[in-house]
Amino acid sequence: MNKQQSSQRVSVLGAGAWGTTLADMLARNNVPTTLWVREPDLADRMRDQRVNDVFLPDIPLSDRLGIESDPATALEGADAYLLVVPSQFIRPTLENFRDLFPKRPVMVCASKGIELDSLAPMSQVVAESLEDKAPRYASLSGPSFAAEVSRDMPTSVALGCADMDLARQLRELFSTPFFRVYSTPDYRGVELGGAVKNVIALAAGMSDGLGFGHDARAALITRGLAEMSRLGEAMGAQERTFMGLSGMGDLVLTCTGDLSRNRQVGLKLGQGRKLDDIIGEMKAVAEGVKTAKSLYALSQKLGVELPITEQVHRILYEDAEPREAVTRLMGRALKDE
Repeated sequence: MNKQQSSQRVSVLGAGAWGTTLADMLARNNVPTTLWVREPDLADRMRDQRVNDVFLPDIPLSDRLGIESDPATALEGADAYLLVVPSQFIRPTLENFRDLFPKRPVMVCASKGIELDSLAPMSQVVAESLEDKAPRYASLSGPSFAAEVSRDMPTSVALGCADMDLARQLRELFSTPFFRVYSTPDYRGVELGGAVKNVIALAAGMSDGLGFGHDARAALITRGLAEMSRLGEAMGAQERTFMGLSGMGDLVLTCTGDLSRNRQVGLKLGQGRKLDDIIGEMKAVAEGVKTAKSLYALSQKLGVELPITEQVHRILYEDAEPREAVTRLMGRALKDE
């Protein structure tokens, strides 16, 4: 049974598959919700046909979901703002819309990545973009595919927010009978888990594309978790966060699930396809491709060893062959686990 009509209003920025899914989920659960759609023609079709024919073509949208291409109308009167634009576009989006936000806006980020130019996690990007507004930040992440959440398949995610009173309010706002939200103060761990897992999923997909089997994939997931934890510790996150939904949970899902865009990109690279050709065929963004570049640069800046990330970077940006990258990983000096 859906909850009673919420007094809290949510504006969702970004009408890809995930943004559309979350907006529709909120609307169906009696949360007054408006989705900002960047393309006016897509917004018109979504209002008329009640379906996102580009990114979520098989899912009818709730009649209660507001759909707007005008940002002023889409953001007006919201109590919380859900960011679901690709991570590399969050800063320009927020800077363009800065005057439309109130003081101390609640910004919930469901985008996953590390900004290329600044090497900043999304919490820092939001804080810098809206510095004069003093935003209150939360990160929503975990093992969740839009195609499953949109069909009310049971899903659990984590919400990281330093203000635990606000975290509990958001937890109630976003939870539905099929979408369970756990709260934690470790927003940094939640957002880093969501970023790193996409890069490891590229590696897992390449391994599968090369035909290396379950053993290799399991090793990549496990050592990928070690990389995630190592980076998190260097950036002030809590190690236990990476054992949870936004760490291990999302990592396992993204490395093994066929609905994972990042795994699919890796799979095709392992089969010998070229990155530009793969990306050119995709409508949606595979965040791990850009994140591999920013994450590798961040690891160099912080002096944190991320060997899987380094090899993925070499394949994507230095024309290294996937099979050679595996040889380099296996040939590293032996060490304690």
